[in-house]
Amino acid sequence: MTSAPSRTPALIRLFREHLRPYTGWVTAIVSFQIIGTVASLVLPALNADIVDQGIVPGDVGVILRLGLIMLFVSLIQIAANIIGVRFGALTAMSFGRDLRSRIFHGVAGFSSREVDRFGASSLITRNTNDVQQIQMLAMTSFAMLVTAPIMFIGGVALSIREEPDLAWLVAIIVPVMVLAAVLIVRRMVPAYRRIQEHLDSINKILREQITGIRVVRAFVREPHEAQRFGHANDELTNHSIWVGKWMALIFPFMMLIVNVSSVAVLWFGADLLDQGRMEIGSLGAFLVYLSQILMATMMSTMSLAMIPRASVSASRIAEVLDTESSVVVQDGGRTTPSDSKAGVVFDKVSFHYAGASDPVVSDITFAATPGQTTAIIGSTGAGKSTLLNLIPRLFDATGGAVSVAGVDVTDYEPDALWHQIGLVPQQAYLFSGTVASNLLFGKADATEEELWDALRIAQAEDFVRAMPDGLNSAIAQGGTNVSGGQRQRLAIARALVRRPSVYLFDDSFSALDVATDAQLRAALEPIVVDATVITVAQRVATIVDADQIIVLEAGSIVGVGTHDELLKSCATYREIVDSQLRVEAGGPAPGAS
Repeated sequence: MTSAPSRTPALIRLFREHLRPYTGWVTAIVSFQIIGTVASLVLPALNADIVDQGIVPGDVGVILRLGLIMLFVSLIQIAANIIGVRFGALTAMSFGRDLRSRIFHGVAGFSSREVDRFGASSLITRNTNDVQQIQMLAMTSFAMLVTAPIMFIGGVALSIREEPDLAWLVAIIVPVMVLAAVLIVRRMVPAYRRIQEHLDSINKILREQITGIRVVRAFVREPHEAQRFGHANDELTNHSIWVGKWMALIFPFMMLIVNVSSVAVLWFGADLLDQGRMEIGSLGAFLVYLSQILMATMMSTMSLAMIPRASVSASRIAEVLDTESSVVVQDGGRTTPSDSKAGVVFDKVSFHYAGASDPVVSDITFAATPGQTTAIIGSTGAGKSTLLNLIPRLFDATGGAVSVAGVDVTDYEPDALWHQIGLVPQQAYLFSGTVASNLLFGKADATEEELWDALRIAQAEDFVRAMPDGLNSAIAQGGTNVSGGQRQRLAIARALVRRPSVYLFDDSFSALDVATDAQLRAALEPIVVDATVITVAQRVATIVDADQIIVLEAGSIVGVGTHDELLKSCATYREIVDSQLRVEAGGPAPGAS
């Protein structure tokens, strides 16, 4: 769900919203930039007076007096510039920090639907490279925000005051420089957007290759993946070179104008000197002012050259910030359940993805009561995991209602809902850290005894004790330094630490051998005796003792009952059981030839 976009350009809006806390710093930047720029404009006039009033007539007193004044003004200029740049750096870095924080917290509130829409690699790029582009523009702008316009206007005014007869050169040179810069910069806007898209692509490919390195090697796909990455890398390189070529045109062209302008001033100034209409000090001052005018134009051009890329990045960031989660949190949501026992009820629930023509699940109605185990089984793509994800609101049902402990899940404060639920997802993900830090995700204040108790129930105690540092043993990102079965058991232990009212196991025993599966389920029984347990499973042996088994087919319920009841009444369940028994007996799987 995306909110209505603002008509204000994204770049201006981001600056306006995120610079407001730093108004004092921005005021200091402007003040010191004004002081430094005015000082730099005063220096050429003083230098001209030294030449015309001191050097030419040989008046040493004037040279010393004006020289001391120049030294004092120079010190003021240096100090003002240093302080202004320091405040500019502080403001730009703080701006970037706040923007990254806002993106992070915004993405953290997304449902799985919004994350899938943007893609993880694109969200990473937007919170790193895109923010960096805007931060660099902010840094440059703070350094040149006041300097360029004041130097330009002051340079024009003072150069005309020094020598009005040469002012026509300024009227010709500056428009030529500005026009050239604008024409070049305009061509960069679409190229910068393509560059950011190619960065997304590279991040996506690299992330896939790192995460799936074992699969790549197992299927000997290294050459294919290298070619895939190389193509994306070449695309980024080619577009960057194209932009670089245009960028390379700006400064040589500007320097050509500066040099031609200096030659023109000397050419026409020499004639004025010969006629006695101009003094040598004034000619030198005019040259300096002309250089300052051109420098101000070059500074503005530098900022202009950065604006297209920053604008593209701002649009991409604004797209994330303007996107509202499809899981809407109600104001004044309930913080406690109405029932002491947290049962789960599905009432005519349907769900379909945005843009999909058919629902994933439709008209699902059942109740999972405390003290009982409800199992959900069905073929791949039947909608089992989708149903489970609707309970903790990873998605919101598009039809019907899901309630926990007698309260619609949409009426809960998120923390109050999640506090009642222990979820073990289908893909058991562990965070980089230690065994203990991962288990503490379930309960932040859990004692060491509670952690070991959860590990014992999850059949993970033995291998954790065998690790070098026990609970403090390192876990790599994603849990890649432990086996699939160990990772799954640690994820189960993480949910058990919380001792929730509702346990959700999304095919959480698939990586366990039959003996470990049986031992774990036996250890779970006394722990979940008063809790609601909902298990998604592929293996019939895992759910054969469930109090209630729900059979899904094509997103609809085709059978509800115990194992024995379903064997008699549900053809789909009998097919699942028969196919698994046939495979276990060594016969061909259904459909095998």
